[in-house]
Amino acid sequence: MGFRMGIVGLPNVGKSTLFNALTRTAAAQAANFPFCTIEPNVGDVAVPDARLTKLAEIAKSKQTIPTRITFVDIAGLVRGASKGEGLGNQFLANIREVDAIAHVLRCFEDDDITHVEGRIDPVADAETIETELMLADMDSIERRLANLSRKLRGGDKDALDQDRLLRAAQAALNDGKPARTVAVDDDDRKQWNMLQLLTAKPVLFVCNVEETSAGQGNSQSARVAEMAAAQGAASVVISARIEEEISQLAADEAEMFLSEMGLDEAGLDRLIRAGYGLLNLQTYFTVGPKEARAWTIREGTRAPQAAGVIHGDFERGFIRAETIAYDDFVSLGGEQGAKENGKMRVEGKTYTVHDGDVLHFLFNA
Repeated sequence: MGFRMGIVGLPNVGKSTLFNALTRTAAAQAANFPFCTIEPNVGDVAVPDARLTKLAEIAKSKQTIPTRITFVDIAGLVRGASKGEGLGNQFLANIREVDAIAHVLRCFEDDDITHVEGRIDPVADAETIETELMLADMDSIERRLANLSRKLRGGDKDALDQDRLLRAAQAALNDGKPARTVAVDDDDRKQWNMLQLLTAKPVLFVCNVEETSAGQGNSQSARVAEMAAAQGAASVVISARIEEEISQLAADEAEMFLSEMGLDEAGLDRLIRAGYGLLNLQTYFTVGPKEARAWTIREGTRAPQAAGVIHGDFERGFIRAETIAYDDFVSLGGEQGAKENGKMRVEGKTYTVHDGDVLHFLFNA
């Protein structure tokens, strides 16, 4: 069950530096000129979760396998991208293929790194990108509405639903609001997602600050936080340069470096968790002597569908799920202790999996 987050932003804001640090590689070329990233670089990143390590210790698991999220480094957008400026069509197509957007904003001063628009204003940068995505969506909606006209005359139900949702998005965009501000019923969610509107995707604003502001941020990141709050979005403060340095260090050296910088944890850990939360994802665990493993599901997933993440046969032949809450597993010393204290539950097909559940599935092959 793959989840993809696109890293976007204007050129020279630190996207590729951040991606390099995220993936612990130098796969993305970081250079001081626009469009140094032409093809999107893709990297799978482990989601940090101390619970997995704790479960493995208790169960004496030989191996731990974390859940993962995919980051896509998308080339820098520029003003006019919606009309094809700069390689805009290709970039917009890459954004369309991700589940959410991490919007990197430059919140640092550096005369040696050129800003594509000649000034440091992260809020204006955010508005530039949002405007281009909105313009692209408006163009897409107009074309789709025109193509639906014949089906509408025939009374096609899917076409009627598409028309209704497209017009709701169009009204929001005409008011200067992104499509994600449209209230969509659960019954319409699948059809809405199929529209693949760029501004319908959830957004996390990533404030790239100078090294000395990595802990608390600065005045520019504070402006971004205020903007994000007004939009009902989230923001994270990070120093891409620090994270890139940390990514080249051994674990003990990285911990010492963070301590010297006065930081409790790597900014990338906050970023990854924020992205995980942005997509409304949660984790359940399978634990045994062979391995302790984390699995990604969406919030509200029922037990059979959660089992299907492991293997389709688990979902098709689902019988029941033996379930232990994480806190019970830890406090009672593992599966046996949970059983003896009546904390292992047997759940059926209607059970909604909770974050942190330790599950064992029974199924017909």
